[in-house]
Amino acid sequence: MHKFEYILFDVAGTLLHKPSFFDTMLYILNKKGFNVSMQDLLFKHKLLSETIKFPDRTNRKFYNFFNKELLFSLGLLPDNDILNQIYTSCSYLPWKKHDDTDVLEKLEMPKGVISNFNSSLRDKLGMFFDTSFSDIIVSEEIGISKPEIDFYKKAIEIINVSPDKILYIGDSVKLDLQPGLSSGIDTLIIDRINFYPGLKNKIVNLNQILQYI
Repeated sequence: MHKFEYILFDVAGTLLHKPSFFDTMLYILNKKGFNVSMQDLLFKHKLLSETIKFPDRTNRKFYNFFNKELLFSLGLLPDNDILNQIYTSCSYLPWKKHDDTDVLEKLEMPKGVISNFNSSLRDKLGMFFDTSFSDIIVSEEIGISKPEIDFYKKAIEIINVSPDKILYIGDSVKLDLQPGLSSGIDTLIIDRINFYPGLKNKIVNLNQILQYI
């Protein structure tokens, strides 16, 4: 008998990513003469993603703000030329599902997603996954977003499953782990780059979900 009755997933960074994003940005920075390592870029970008909230619908103004902060965090002085290059080349690269999301086909229980995203999310998920999601809970449609506890309470209400019977997988301590646990949901963080080396509630590959259910 399964411990859980329902598995809930975050989307960006958990199920989907933009595989050419960091290679493209690193190429731009190195071509500009900035000596930046891939690891430093990955970690600084992740750190800012934990502290700066992404809007449901992004635009040039937001990305220029975020990328300026990213360059500062890397010890670089941003100018309009580099910000324009990053925005033009990196902002709307194609999404792809993570390789380990194949495990979704092995999870024989209802699955859903909860995401700070806009209404285009359903179409995006349909492009990549044959599996059906019982619920797709999107911040733009609900009018609440992570890390608000009310967003998770609304998700529990929609799912109609006791929170202690839900397993949630996200990639952010701030946006996923803390509010998930506070809502009574068993929550794990997928940490593919070992950004949280001391975190107990984490997995490094989605296939590890099978050990928990």
